[in-house]
Amino acid sequence: MKSTWPASLLTIPLARSCPARFFAGWLTLGWHQDPQEVWLARDGAGTPRGWYLLGLPRRENQHLAGISPTVHPGHRRAGLGTALVRHGAARAREFGRTVLTGDAAVGTPGSGFASATGARPGLTNVGRVLRLASLPAERLPALRAQAEQAAHGYALLTWDGLAPEDLVAGLAAVNASAMADIPRDPGQEAPRWDEARVRLDEHRSVAQGLRWYTVGARSLAGGELAGYTQVAVDPATPSWGFQLLTAVARPHRGHRLGLLVKVAMLGLLAQREPQLTQIITGNADANEHMIAINAELGYQVLDHWQSWELDVERAPAGAPQAIGSPRAATGR
Repeated sequence: MKSTWPASLLTIPLARSCPARFFAGWLTLGWHQDPQEVWLARDGAGTPRGWYLLGLPRRENQHLAGISPTVHPGHRRAGLGTALVRHGAARAREFGRTVLTGDAAVGTPGSGFASATGARPGLTNVGRVLRLASLPAERLPALRAQAEQAAHGYALLTWDGLAPEDLVAGLAAVNASAMADIPRDPGQEAPRWDEARVRLDEHRSVAQGLRWYTVGARSLAGGELAGYTQVAVDPATPSWGFQLLTAVARPHRGHRLGLLVKVAMLGLLAQREPQLTQIITGNADANEHMIAINAELGYQVLDHWQSWELDVERAPAGAPQAIGSPRAATGR
């Protein structure tokens, strides 16, 4: 259902550097348009002091519930974070979920809090940034020539925004192949992709107000999409680019297609978004292949994010605190 978000919610640290439309789109649709709830904890004057989003995967990993407890810095260490997790665990239990999942930047209060709740650490994701002004003039042409030599038998194609109808099935197939092999925490299933999920993912980007671009590689022998990369730009922060998925289907690996499409993307962005100064991306630290490509391009480490899991039955004890009613929930 529709909801109007209080302006004070956007001052909480998670959202401080996040444009309002982008943040509201995430609150409403999540990353995958799974069912979710947002719960607020208010003070006596009705001002939000903490909140959490509870995400309920519906296509896979139906034993999980994602949670993102956030407390205003001025109200930490007073038990509110623990109350949010306790409340979230009770809600997750009502939906038949057995494990809470979340993440936190390494070395931050959020990481310490997760450890204190008894959550177990999982994969570490490494954020990286490419500062375009630091790229030597000769680097991209040299990398493109290297990639093209290995990618004989493939042709590049590009598009802005929504995928052409004849490529949606190809995107779903490439995603499904790539997601089957990405690093993930034990006991978690790979995301399941079909044409409907591709369109849902695009719908979220539209709702968030993003401009996004795709560079794909097509097999000349079979005609199928072999791999692609996408980068998005938020008009509210136009100097920043956000790397979305880069994926190559298993039968087409070993031809440097990942490097080829990413180098070609930088050329496309120079034309479409000349104001860009930096692009951020993130990869699991076990994803050695993509990390190697990013290193070739000149990406530098920005931060580290740890994933966490907490069994619902081991959540902080005590009666669930009355947090309030959910501000929004998508379909269940």
